[in-house]
Amino acid sequence: MTSASSSPPPLPAPRDVRLRLAEPTRFGRTARRIDGAWWPRSDDLARELTGLLGVLPRAWGRISSVLVNGDTWPDCPEQMVIAGQTVHVGHTDSPTAPHTVCLLAPGRGRYDLLVVPPATAQAEADLLMERAVTQGA
Repeated sequence: MTSASSSPPPLPAPRDVRLRLAEPTRFGRTARRIDGAWWPRSDDLARELTGLLGVLPRAWGRISSVLVNGDTWPDCPEQMVIAGQTVHVGHTDSPTAPHTVCLLAPGRGRYDLLVVPPATAQAEADLLMERAVTQGA
């Protein structure tokens, strides 16, 4: 667990966060089951999540909770302090969503991102991310 007194990992530059988001509907949310795709650079969830949360659209609001697959991300803290805010991290063992991350913003909603494994080849990752934002899967 990262405390407020310890130094957080340095934030990746926004251009270093590999994220693609689906186009919002006229009401600001997508009609898809997947809101975008995220391709982290490593299996270090604390570092990667810090970068991800730093580049999300302001319209999504402040993310207070993150739900990740425990098999995909076995070593993650129960909570983190990111930009002075506590973010709770929970685990799920759902076999239907091993490569997704769920972001919860109180009063704003839930956002689900497909997670492309870090070791994925560029061409395959590009295809997966494109499919996620255009087809929602």
